[in-house]
Amino acid sequence: MTKVLLIYVVSSFLALNQASLISRCDLAQVLQQEDLDGFEGYSLSHWLCLAFVESKFNISKINENADGSFDYGLFQINSHYWCNDHKSHSENLCHVDCQDLLNPNLLAGIHCAKRIVSGAGGMNNWAKWRLHCSGRPLSYWMTGCHLG
Repeated sequence: MTKVLLIYVVSSFLALNQASLISRCDLAQVLQQEDLDGFEGYSLSHWLCLAFVESKFNISKINENADGSFDYGLFQINSHYWCNDHKSHSENLCHVDCQDLLNPNLLAGIHCAKRIVSGAGGMNNWAKWRLHCSGRPLSYWMTGCHLG
């Protein structure tokens, strides 16, 4: 009986902590539908690289930073500047609750990322983008994706 209960508790814990992943090509489809291909000069491959290096396509990712702020969602949008996490002071430049950036429909995260990219620095606002995507050939990110 104890063993069954332990298995149930562990499996419930794992289910609660399971990542919400989106496939590369499914994400490309959503990004295309939201008119990100060519937005501010960035192709879908650029957006896919950004999402991968920031969250590994994990919609529900939350990361705590050394300064006490948090990064949320697919694009790891920071709570100090871009969204309100109700934990600390935020400029909330995207006018969005940070929890909305974890929504599987992706719209809040996409709209906020577009706002970030539209400002000074574009995708260079993301350190991981600068390190892993910027100035590199990225067309392979679209390999096998058949967009309609």
